[in-house]
Amino acid sequence: MAINALDAQSLYRVSTLAGLADNCQTTADLPPLDDIIGQERAQSAVEFAMSIHEKGYNIYAIGQNGLGKRTMMLRYLKRHQFEDSQLHDWCYVANFDDNRAPRVLRLPAGKGNGFKKDIEKLLIRLVKALPLAFDNEMYYTRADKLKGELSRQQEAALTALAEEAKSKNISLSISVQGDYQLIAMNGEEPHSEESYDALTDEERADFEASIKTLEKRLRGIIRQLTEWEEEFSEKQQEHDEQVAKEVLAHFFKPLKSKYRDLEEIRTFLAEMQKDILDNLDIFLEESEEQLGLAYAALDKKMPRRYQINVLVCQDEHAFPVVVEESPNYHNLFGYIENATFKGTVFTDFSLIRPGALHKANGGVLLMDAIKVLERPYVWDGLKKALRSRNLDMNSLEREVTLSGTISLAPEPIPLDVKIILFGDYQTYQLLQHYDPDFNELFRVTADFEDVMPRTDESEALYARFISSIVHDNNMLHCNRSALARILEYSSRQADDQTRLSLHSANIANLLRETNYCAKGAGATEIGREHVDLALRNQELRVCRLKDMVMQQFKNGQTLFSADGMVTGQVNALSVISTTDHEFGAPNRITATTAYGKGEVLDIEHKVRLGGRIHTKGVWILTAYISSLLGRQRGIPLTTYLTFEQSYSGVDGDSASMAECCAIVSAISGVPLRQDLAITGSMNQFGESQPIGGVNEKIEGFFDVCAIKGRTPTQGVIIPASNIKNLMLRQDIVEAVSKGEFHIYAVDHVTEAMALFTGLDVGNVDDASLETLLGRAVARLNQIIKNAKDD
Repeated sequence: MAINALDAQSLYRVSTLAGLADNCQTTADLPPLDDIIGQERAQSAVEFAMSIHEKGYNIYAIGQNGLGKRTMMLRYLKRHQFEDSQLHDWCYVANFDDNRAPRVLRLPAGKGNGFKKDIEKLLIRLVKALPLAFDNEMYYTRADKLKGELSRQQEAALTALAEEAKSKNISLSISVQGDYQLIAMNGEEPHSEESYDALTDEERADFEASIKTLEKRLRGIIRQLTEWEEEFSEKQQEHDEQVAKEVLAHFFKPLKSKYRDLEEIRTFLAEMQKDILDNLDIFLEESEEQLGLAYAALDKKMPRRYQINVLVCQDEHAFPVVVEESPNYHNLFGYIENATFKGTVFTDFSLIRPGALHKANGGVLLMDAIKVLERPYVWDGLKKALRSRNLDMNSLEREVTLSGTISLAPEPIPLDVKIILFGDYQTYQLLQHYDPDFNELFRVTADFEDVMPRTDESEALYARFISSIVHDNNMLHCNRSALARILEYSSRQADDQTRLSLHSANIANLLRETNYCAKGAGATEIGREHVDLALRNQELRVCRLKDMVMQQFKNGQTLFSADGMVTGQVNALSVISTTDHEFGAPNRITATTAYGKGEVLDIEHKVRLGGRIHTKGVWILTAYISSLLGRQRGIPLTTYLTFEQSYSGVDGDSASMAECCAIVSAISGVPLRQDLAITGSMNQFGESQPIGGVNEKIEGFFDVCAIKGRTPTQGVIIPASNIKNLMLRQDIVEAVSKGEFHIYAVDHVTEAMALFTGLDVGNVDDASLETLLGRAVARLNQIIKNAKDD
């Protein structure tokens, strides 16, 4: 049968940029694209999730790395304003009733820092004004008056007692220790022991009775003095409070008026004013130690107790979008710092620090799923916050240790945030399978595409996407030829003439390197030649393994024939992959036969070098050969099949057509062309099936043919369904156009057999020795006959 080779136009789809206007000559004439290109499905999912405010409608964005998921998501979120989102500033303030449970203040977005400054100004004024209010003549006059009244009362009571005692020859005095004493007098002098003993019993009894009576009255007077002192203290405190109230009322009045519409602020200001009255000593304290502790560890010269800790201050005009690169527990949920003052470690509400969830509250938080799952306690903490819709800032150390360390228990902050996790399919499937909470909390899946259709319209959009990268990075502008070459490169990355790759990271990297090459050449704009140079440089940096493999073909270490004909031997094509490079190389597959029961023994499988998919491919081709040659009776041969000089694992079924051709050749004894190589899988009916890496495989064989010596008959056989995947190197396209290399596309393995043997395949019912199957049947019949004769 005659099978025509593909023409050069089928091997590479050139971009004509038909979707761009003729006057658009460079990316300078193209408006940058802010939309998410080729991701309509994912964009629709994001729009849905962002428009619904019920609990659990968070987003898991699925896709491979390099698709630009984060960049595209950020562009979408920053471009769309979500008007129904209510943003607030969040502040922690002291709880005057319980210092261990700081309170939360919620303010309108953008008001937090202003309120903090207002309180700071108030405190600075109070720190100066309150001491001054207690250090003036008016205050001292009033205080002296109260002290004078106390002194007069005390003096009058003691004087009356002293006069009464004097009338009884008894003196009232104060000892060195400050105690009151009643002493019997002998004229003007106190009685000595001798003089007192000289008194009559009656006189001594009168003295003792009088002193006892006076002591009783003295004790009553002392109690009265204490009551007067308490009354004085109360009056003094009332006086102090009245003075402080006048000062506080004066300074608090403007603030209360300014924030009269915010009930939480009004309540806090009232509580703060009352607490200052109860703790005036903070402002009036003369002890340097106490004053230092009240002001400790802050560079603000004002009491810590009344300061405002603005945890989050939102921009009232911008929707909060936060990307957390390192989502550990503290970075995500916030933490409470400790301060040290003169060897004492302490903490309070002013040392509470925000996390990414606080900053994104009311907006969106974007994180990498694997990083979230890698960090201890983060995933459980995130689920807890999303379920409760509260940010409860508990100390991680307190939760994970058994110690009873004293810490703060701040009031929880209401949480209203959308979480967007970026991850791959494997992580998504693991979470679905092992975490029952995952589907409840992440109900929206944004599935990002790897490729998009290649049409004139999509090429125009892709050109605008390229323009956006150029504009964002201040690169040299790309002319039309460069744009066309980048589009063709994208199609090659997609392994499809009808698709464009959406791996934006690869395009961005290529543009950066192309810009470098163009600037190095002194060009004013990027042309096709600069793109080609950048691609060659990329290839050069990562092709060390390819060069080593090709060197083995060159020096003969890898046995290979690119001409002649050999029975049971075929050149198959494979792809070798590293982390950042893929290249093709031919493999020699051989098949030998011996008298047996029709089995195909896969040596790779026997030595456990063959993967499951490869083994499946061998079983499929075995089934095909059995149905082809053993429909009437068993095949009296055992076939041994192997990849020659293969010392590592073999997997995939892309060699199954090659293996089938080798087996039929070995059975029939018809040699196969060595100037042809083949790739492609097959089904049980012999129909060819598409495979991956077709471009790399063809290029690998072409390069080896160049090493071994080019002939005009060399070529490659591929499945017809892979034609649309062809985006070959230009040197191969040129060789094909000149008839120096050939690419054949087949729909059935028998077409490949015909190309390899130069014979019609025929069928088993045709005994003609002019057909491949006729020769195979004839040989099998001869083997059966010989076996009977024996």
